[in-house]
Amino acid sequence: MSVPRLLNRAAFILAPVALSLIITAVLIAALGNDPLEVFDMTWTGAFRDSARVAAVLNLWIPLTLCAIGLIVTFTAGLWNIGVEGQMMAGALTASWGAQFLSLPQPVLIPVCVGLGALGGLSWAALAGLLKTRFAVNEIFGGVALNAIANTVAIYFISGPWQPPEGGSAQSTPPFPPDSWLPVASAEFPVSVFMLALVISLTVLVIASLNGTRFGLELKATGKNAKSARLLGVPVTRTALLALIVCGALAGMAGSHRVLHTYHALRPLVSGGIGFYALLIALLAGFRALPIPVLTFILAAILAGSTRVNTLLGVDPSLVGVLQGLIVLLILIGAGVRQRWFPAKGGAA
Repeated sequence: MSVPRLLNRAAFILAPVALSLIITAVLIAALGNDPLEVFDMTWTGAFRDSARVAAVLNLWIPLTLCAIGLIVTFTAGLWNIGVEGQMMAGALTASWGAQFLSLPQPVLIPVCVGLGALGGLSWAALAGLLKTRFAVNEIFGGVALNAIANTVAIYFISGPWQPPEGGSAQSTPPFPPDSWLPVASAEFPVSVFMLALVISLTVLVIASLNGTRFGLELKATGKNAKSARLLGVPVTRTALLALIVCGALAGMAGSHRVLHTYHALRPLVSGGIGFYALLIALLAGFRALPIPVLTFILAAILAGSTRVNTLLGVDPSLVGVLQGLIVLLILIGAGVRQRWFPAKGGAA
């Protein structure tokens, strides 16, 4: 890509972000708060000390796993709305391993994370089979499977895995400490194992999309499935593999939530991370390379906004307003770019 085109694309991404920050600042001022103070508290709330940086990274890990997996499915032309359910399925299978497997910790941790990947990919494969065998659109299948996964989790939490003192729909008992993801230190409670795993998998996905036959098949399927099929691309298998890869990554994200964030299984354990990952994939223009940076920025906003809500009493929905503005303005910017600054040789 030439330098002018690169600068043009960057401008149409950064300008909407800057405009959304300005609009948010006006809203903050209208609510009687100082915008600079709010932004400063968001920054210090995310980066003031090692513990707060760790909180950002602990959001970054599952968010990046889901977002990088969604890039795979979007490349294949699939809207994997079921990523939340895939996270929950991974959380369920990882929770089973944490509670019922008696293994040394160095073995148990990778096994539980692997079980999470297995649960997520199985749930994604179910959505893929519904699409490829029964012509159920992945959006509708994903939404339905999200609800089913949450219902199954509530059944286990309030039934077979309930606390000894009696039924509860809030949480399972804490998992055995051997199943907890080891952290770097008490001052920096981040799992080095998961951090290294996320970085490795992100590099692997980026390399696969840009330098392998599988990546070419994904792109061909996403651009024009009918033409790809005529050229010999196994379109059905490629679409199913894309969902399976995304499901495995989302399942690992779910395992991180139960083995590190909560040390137990809870309803809606994903915390909306799957939907935030959809937002990130949209902001990245369905490209893998910007994902780690964008997920880090969003993780910092989410972690830092907690301090703002607590100290200033700013409504938590303000963060949602900022996210919505960014998405809306970037979409408008993309439309303007396509209408008045089309790529050479491309249609407006």
